[in-house]
Amino acid sequence: MNKAHYRRLVWNRLESGNAALPPYPVHGRIPNFINAEKAASLLAKLDEWKYAKVIKVNPDSPQRWVRINALREGKVLIMPTPRIRDGFLILEGVDAVKASTIRSAFIHGRRLRGIDELLNHVKHVDLIVEGSVAVNAYGERLGKGEGYGELEFAILRELGLADADVPIATTVHDLQVIDDRLPQDLYDVAIDIIATPTRLIRVHSRGHRPSGIIWHMLSNEKLMSIPLLQELMNRSSRKE
Repeated sequence: MNKAHYRRLVWNRLESGNAALPPYPVHGRIPNFINAEKAASLLAKLDEWKYAKVIKVNPDSPQRWVRINALREGKVLIMPTPRIRDGFLILEGVDAVKASTIRSAFIHGRRLRGIDELLNHVKHVDLIVEGSVAVNAYGERLGKGEGYGELEFAILRELGLADADVPIATTVHDLQVIDDRLPQDLYDVAIDIIATPTRLIRVHSRGHRPSGIIWHMLSNEKLMSIPLLQELMNRSSRKE
């Protein structure tokens, strides 16, 4: 079974189980789900959350509760801009509810478009929270298929802003947790923690994580559409 099979399986599960919330359609996106706030609350009980001062969270709808909790607790929130075209946003000391959507984050946050801005304003990411389409107890994760979550991790690793063992969590509905092993590629990023509305799952033998950007697997389309990647490639070429 390929990745597309498991994505369709989960999207169909959420629809047939009446577990999906807007925005619709569910297919083709990180799905929003009922009781996403409960999954975020369970995640916030963990030591990895409590000790984290800087948290990078994806901008999708189901993780809005994660972003709200982070800002309410006074944590520094790092969010990627859509498709990373404007780099990242950093939010600190702002109204949690107002700043938790991507549209509002552009108003209340500071844009970090280039390498120097990232290095000057982000010292170290202590926890990463991803949205997912499908996950399993082995720590294998599938996003919606565009590869931006994996690329965001690779950028942080490339800049030394995240360690190889940085805790990575995801919040999902129980219907998104798959028993099967999930297909994985070299650029995929294994996760440590799965928070659903009803339970926490810890991965006991985490799989592979890339050490940085795998340049030969990066499409020219992505490279040309993300100025930060172009800057990183130029820096990498100068080092060689």
